[in-house]
Amino acid sequence: MVGVTATTPSSAPRTRLSPAERRTQLLDLGVRLLATRSLDELSIDLLAEEAGISRGLLYHYFGGKQGFYEAVVQHAADDLYTQTAPPSEGEPLERLMASLTGYVDYVVANNTGYRSLVKAAAGSNDTLRAIYDTTFAALAERFFTADPGGLVIPDTPAVRLVLHAWQAMVEDLVLTWCDAPAGLSRDDLLQVITGSLPALIETLPPPR
Repeated sequence: MVGVTATTPSSAPRTRLSPAERRTQLLDLGVRLLATRSLDELSIDLLAEEAGISRGLLYHYFGGKQGFYEAVVQHAADDLYTQTAPPSEGEPLERLMASLTGYVDYVVANNTGYRSLVKAAAGSNDTLRAIYDTTFAALAERFFTADPGGLVIPDTPAVRLVLHAWQAMVEDLVLTWCDAPAGLSRDDLLQVITGSLPALIETLPPPR
């Protein structure tokens, strides 16, 4: 039998992260911590302790507490956008269902942090509000993508108005369901929020 020489962990080469890679690693950790705590509970000290680095290094990357908060929120928003990407193939309602499944699962998995982001966006911080608004505008814009994989619906001012209101309804409904499901299963919830958009759009008068 031919022997195999194992490489011990101590002999394995260590990978040195670039500043950009290290910053991304810290943001990933911040988002993971935010899943189970509010934004106010997420601190430089906590992240430094979890990452095993000095507070000074975190200030170097983020400039301070507010810069850290804003960077983590932006990173979380980017994650939300990625996780709700619809598949490139399938019927429009199937792609919508897949996208909303990603949204529901994201909110459930990151419930405490997501609620704090919604609260922060409604507060006086213009940067956090802009991140929230920009993210939901980007999510809405997916519906008007003309490529074959897009969730195509008529692009009219009336449809955009309804879509904006529908997004607010979906967010409120999902957050309320997390607290009190009211007898609705996850699949029931997804059927309600998926079917409600085309039903609302069908009530609109034809474009003049």
